[in-house]
This record gives sequence, structure tokens and C-alpha cells, in this order.
Amino acid sequence: MNYKEPWSKKHKRVTGGLPYNLSNSFSEPLSTEELINYSLARGDSELVDDYYKHTLSYTPNGGSLDLRVEVAKFYGPQIGADNILIFAGGQVALQTAACAILDSDSHSIVFTPGYQSVQQAPENALSKITKIKLHANNQWQIDPVEVEAAIESNTQYIVFNEPYNPAGTLMKADIQQKLVAIARKYNITILCDEAYRLLEHDEKDRLPAMADLYENGISACTISKPWGGCGITIGWLALQDLKLKQKLVDVQYFGTACASRASEIQAIMTLRASDIILKKNLQIIQKNLQLLDQFMLQYGDLFEWVRPTASAVGFIRFKGPLSSDELGELLARDGISVKPTYAFTDETTEYKDYFRIGFGEKVMPTSLQALAHFVETHKDAWSLND
Repeated sequence: MNYKEPWSKKHKRVTGGLPYNLSNSFSEPLSTEELINYSLARGDSELVDDYYKHTLSYTPNGGSLDLRVEVAKFYGPQIGADNILIFAGGQVALQTAACAILDSDSHSIVFTPGYQSVQQAPENALSKITKIKLHANNQWQIDPVEVEAAIESNTQYIVFNEPYNPAGTLMKADIQQKLVAIARKYNITILCDEAYRLLEHDEKDRLPAMADLYENGISACTISKPWGGCGITIGWLALQDLKLKQKLVDVQYFGTACASRASEIQAIMTLRASDIILKKNLQIIQKNLQLLDQFMLQYGDLFEWVRPTASAVGFIRFKGPLSSDELGELLARDGISVKPTYAFTDETTEYKDYFRIGFGEKVMPTSLQALAHFVETHKDAWSLND
């Protein structure tokens, strides 16, 4: 394994326990009480009984059938329960996929800035990687021409996330189609980390899941981001290729072989209440985004971004005299947490001015007020240093 220290480790050390958290990327967190109440309200008392009375035995490797049935409902007709593989969290799913597909003779294409596990998983599997840089002046879009130019004779894997973390932008539909056409041409697997799918700010902008679109495509997802079920710790992979799925199950066996039954039942409760939960979370996100729009307009001389169109995150460029690392440490002294660029790339010089902000929680307006107060306190000094 090609080990690298987690990029977010420093951020956790600097910002742990701060009162004004603008770092989180998930939706409003659920409570167990909410899930039970949602279940009882729709007459699902049998599921609640199962939650209280289930035995603490192992679940099946790959996930229990009832959960896989619920997950499959979020995909098209090519994806049934047999095409779903359940994990104890999305991180494990990403690592397992890379280890099942890649080896030291393989080559992979990844993109930066981005979620470290998406970039790092192929390296952990000893694959050679080509890292393609994304840029704000291109709306953080992947360039298919650049991708095809990076393909080598042993390229087996293209991996990215969509909607895009850290910027909250959506891939253009024609780019998605071109990437699939390139992968099909060269018989390359695409894994798309779709952790923020279903949080499109306009539902009509939603792209097809990679597992639906491409016979060699894998969709990775987690209960954490759209639903706010981080503590449930359930993720999954969806794919059409059942032969590859069996290989994934075999690799999973030697890692976290199965999720707990309590987590599985909580995930089922969550997915069955999706209409209510997603509607609530999107309302919070859209309300908070309006506040962020006002902030960005008021302080446009200091901050700029590509406005998010999905998820609960945005990637902001600070135009003042500090790097995002320096700004983040200064903010932390005032109890405010943002996520500097070092948490998303090792190309920190080129992207040194960027930080991610999260806006998925009800408490976000209070934290944004603290940020605005901080800016008011320092903006004159920053202007003098321009």
C-alpha cells in the first residue's frame, strides 16, 4: 500500500471543536428519533421492531437483501439488488474498488483538487496515476480531450466525483457522454463518486448515474451527504458487471467484511423516507445558499467562486494577501472553521487561495454571521496589504 497522510489531518487538528463550523459537507444530520418517527408515520412498525429486536450477529458479506433492494430503487432497470454492494461507509467502498480492479502494472487517471480518497485510492492499490488539474476558469469541468491524451496502454481506471467536491458544480451532460465514449473505446472502468447526487439544486440538471449509463461504470454513494446520515456509516457501489461485483465481494471480505445490522436498518429507514428528508435538506441548502450569495456580493472585492449548482459545498477563492492555509488558521483563532485547499490537493501552490465552505446545516447562518464579522474586522488591513 502506498500510504499518504490524510490531508484533512491538519485541518482536524486546527479546527477541532470550534463553535462556528463552515467545514462540514453533509446535509442537516438526522436523529434516530426522526427515523423511527418517519417509519411509524408511514406504518412501517415491522421495521422499527426489527431495529429494537435484531440480533447482534454478522450481516451478509455484501449487504443484506432488504437494504440492497432499497438502494437499487435509486437506479435504472439495469441495476437490481444483485448489482448493489453494501459497505461500512463510502471510504471503504472507494478503497475496495481500487484494490479489486488495479495492481502495480495498471495506470489510472484522477483529478485534482478533489476528495482525497478518490485521488488516493488508486495509489493505495499501487497503480501508476496521472493527475489532471481542474480549474475555476473552466467552471471546474473535466476536459475529455485532456483525458484521452492521458490514456496509456495499461490504463484501467478513470475516477472522479460528480457533483464535484469541493466546488459543488455539476458536470455538463455532453462531457459525461464523451467520457463514457472514451472509456468504452479503450475498455476502461469509470468509477464516479456520486456522494452528492440527489442534491442538485434544480432536479432537471441531474445526470444519469454512472452505473446506469455505462456497462463498465461504477457508482459510489453514501448515506452521509444527501440524507445527513453520517453516523449510520453506510456506503455502497452499484455496477452492471456481476463478475466484477463478485471480485469486489471477495476483496471486501478481507477488509470491513460487513456493516452492522443496526446501521443497515437505519439506512433502510432513511431511504424509505427519502422524499421527506431530501426535500427538507434541499430547502435548508437553498436558503443558506441565498445567504452565501449575499455574502459573496457584499465582499466581492475579497472573495470569488464558481457558484455551486449541487450539494452543500462551495470552493471560494480569497483575493486578499493570505493563503487559504494562513486564512484558515486566523479564522480558527476566532472560532471559525473552513477547509483550506490543502485538504483537497497536494498541488497547494497553484490552488493556495482556495478554501471550501459548507452550507448544509441549519446552524450555518450563525457561522456565516461570524465569518462576516471577521471579514469586517480585517478587510481594511487586507486592503492596505494589496
